[in-house]
Amino acid sequence: MSDVEFDLVLDAVRAAVAPTPQEDFMAQPLPRFQPPPSPANDNEAHWPIIPFPDGWFAAC
Repeated sequence: MSDVEFDLVLDAVRAAVAPTPQEDFMAQPLPRFQPPPSPANDNEAHWPIIPFPDGWFAAC
């Protein structure tokens, strides 16, 4: 590959990687905050504490 061909390849890569000009991003309205949806299985009841059988252990 000659120096001229190498320079052409470098120019093509620079053109492909160059950032594209964008419009003013502050002109766009910001997205509105919406609270997360409530879980589908939320029946607002507290779950009972069920003890492990004797000799059983749990680790996280």
